[in-house]
Amino acid sequence: MTRSYGQFAAVYDQLMEDMPYAEWLGFARASWSRYGMPSTVVDLGCGTGSISIPLARSGFHVYGIDLSSDMLTVARSKWDETPQQVTRPRPGSIRWLQQDMRDWELQEPVDAVISFCDCLNYLTEEADIEAAFRSTFAGLRSGGTFLFDMHPPKQLIRYAEEQPFVLDERDVAYIWTCDFEEARCEIEHHLTIFARDHDSRFYRFEESHVQRAYDPDWIEAALRRAGFKSVDRFADFELLPAHSGSERLFFAAVK
Repeated sequence: MTRSYGQFAAVYDQLMEDMPYAEWLGFARASWSRYGMPSTVVDLGCGTGSISIPLARSGFHVYGIDLSSDMLTVARSKWDETPQQVTRPRPGSIRWLQQDMRDWELQEPVDAVISFCDCLNYLTEEADIEAAFRSTFAGLRSGGTFLFDMHPPKQLIRYAEEQPFVLDERDVAYIWTCDFEEARCEIEHHLTIFARDHDSRFYRFEESHVQRAYDPDWIEAALRRAGFKSVDRFADFELLPAHSGSERLFFAAVK
């Protein structure tokens, strides 16, 4: 099940500043060069807009969809603060929507849907994955593309083996531990976070997030059951075939 990020949204960008957003954007552009360049894009599980906003600034018409109102509040603030005097090949836009990725919908179909940063791993039941795939298929125009990444099972096992993780920065710190359930290949991340407020005092809060990894063959079959006519599997931000050593799987499905 997806969930609201609550207080986590306020410090999310600080904790995620080293994430490879440029590589996700690069993968999307490379994929669209292969499958067809879109005009309208849904960013499913958009979080604080770190992918939606650069896409809109470069001319795409973006729908940023997330279940968390807190994340969307941060995203709207970032977009409002973005300089609008940006050189673009064409004007872009963003519309922020609070919806569940399992049953999202728009009035008109879009050219492309993306869902990066392992968002779909947060759906912990097979029925939820299938529902998200059906909603995405319904929301795409004919020939539209669905690009997303997921952690394979080996990555969740690695988290369990290498925990605990610790971050100690000037304004934010955390202790991150994990509980792994092998039978379901499901992991629960427990974070104790310390963040500095506007008065330079630290406050503490707890967060727990659950992810599940799925067999890649099952994911591909589920996409085809949803109606996608072609599915390609890549890995690690490259348009190269996935293999057993891949750390992050990417799927490209065409309606």
